[in-house]
Amino acid sequence: MPVTPTFPGVYIEEIPSGVRTIVGVATSITAFIGRAPRGSVNDPIRIQSFADFERAFDGLSIQSMMSYAVKDFFLNGGTDALIVRVVHAEDPPNPNNDARKATLTVPGTGGPLELEAANEGDWGNNLRARVDYTTRDPEPGDPPDSVFNLTVRDMDADATESFLNVSTAPSNRRFVTRVLEQESDLVRVDPTGAFPTQRPADHTDAPTGEDPFEVAGSHTPSNNDGSDGIAPDDNDIIGAESEKTGIFALEKADLFNQLCIPPIARDGDILPNTLVQALTYCKKRRAMLIVDPPTDWDRASDVTNPGTGVDSLGLRDENAAIYFPRVRIPDPLQENRLEEFVPCGVVAGVMARTDAQRGVFKAPAGQEATLTGVRELTVKLTDGEQGQLNPIGVNCLRNFPIVGNVIWGARTLEGADRLASEWKYVPVRRLALFMEESLYRGTQFAVFEPNDEPLWAQLRLNVGAFMQNLFRQGAFQGTSPREAYFVKVDKETTTQNDINLGIVNILVGFAPLKPAEFVILKIQQMAGQVQT
Repeated sequence: MPVTPTFPGVYIEEIPSGVRTIVGVATSITAFIGRAPRGSVNDPIRIQSFADFERAFDGLSIQSMMSYAVKDFFLNGGTDALIVRVVHAEDPPNPNNDARKATLTVPGTGGPLELEAANEGDWGNNLRARVDYTTRDPEPGDPPDSVFNLTVRDMDADATESFLNVSTAPSNRRFVTRVLEQESDLVRVDPTGAFPTQRPADHTDAPTGEDPFEVAGSHTPSNNDGSDGIAPDDNDIIGAESEKTGIFALEKADLFNQLCIPPIARDGDILPNTLVQALTYCKKRRAMLIVDPPTDWDRASDVTNPGTGVDSLGLRDENAAIYFPRVRIPDPLQENRLEEFVPCGVVAGVMARTDAQRGVFKAPAGQEATLTGVRELTVKLTDGEQGQLNPIGVNCLRNFPIVGNVIWGARTLEGADRLASEWKYVPVRRLALFMEESLYRGTQFAVFEPNDEPLWAQLRLNVGAFMQNLFRQGAFQGTSPREAYFVKVDKETTTQNDINLGIVNILVGFAPLKPAEFVILKIQQMAGQVQT
């Protein structure tokens, strides 16, 4: 704002430069949706290592194919993941099939304190609670018998939580309901139970040297009513958009780039309709869906079959990519015997590793795209068989001498030759999604700004700087910025009618790098020096 001079002297006015640096978003945050032994339900939890997954979701489980996919993801170079645990719920005809939270009933003269496990599952049956009165004095205005100490232990995970000086008085700053809701990973106050008017009864002390959680009467055990329920089905995976469950639980997450949905059962498949729903959501969120091959694809001819092959899935789209065949990996829970798994976790990990080493514009395929931890492939494809699959947009996993198991394809499901799509290749599509998301977030400053040349100049400056940075990283074709990209914001893109409607149009063009999918060597024999 201009300075208003009132006295003789020197005035200093800072003038905005108009520089608003556009920062590129992450490119390899992978979302996984599936079954797990424990952990928050329908809530995307961000983890950055498999150790995080073990702490939050109990690690590998024979019943959880998602746990194996997450392990493969981090083993192959993944660094950032979102985990959405789903359970079977709301089955009115068969309520015993539903997953349920375990409960604990701590008795007291003012009524019992009803606790429940933080989330559904059998794991809650291992919870135990203990109350003691070694507390500070009640706060002014609190009932005299309201303050107590609560200790909760998970006997299976050997995790203990202690909450000192909690109170049954809602006016107290350490009201037990609020404290457990915000600080405990193990229990909550059961919202469906009656709340006690006084603190619960304290437990007897254990004999010297003994663990009170191992001595009867020194703790309250779980009511043993927690249940995993039956395995989730495709309806549980899809969820409901209005309730933000299943796939739509990712609405609670700020960003994800790839989506993996491993099958619930080891020998099962995700239904095509579920994948179609997931793909629709991925398009909305500017993400890629990594599609796993069905279990009945045992040879190349199964993939090309019109009735059961790739065309029967109904997933021909630039935001989806499929990889064939499945992989065989040693299973630590089965004495390291080779077991068959879907490749989505491995592929997502390779994408993350390639992004970190080379950039999102590099195809996650080739000799560098090795499949770490994969001992065998379920189908050993030949060059001729891949020659049938590549033209229809199916990316192959291959085994080559010395190199080992690698990803040997980089096409989207819209990359079939017959479709002649501009989004034929995975790196081109992922680069475009990265640019769209980065520019979407980086140009928010323009909303409600005066729609005229000063704003257009700022947009040209900041968007141009972002594109120039990508050009310097080698993301585009061309030897000069003029050949590689352009940014246009002026009276040609934004007419007076657009201005009247409150619209500013930014036109960004780029020349993408496309992978050298076919390398052709031409060899000619020299005739030598022939005398004529």
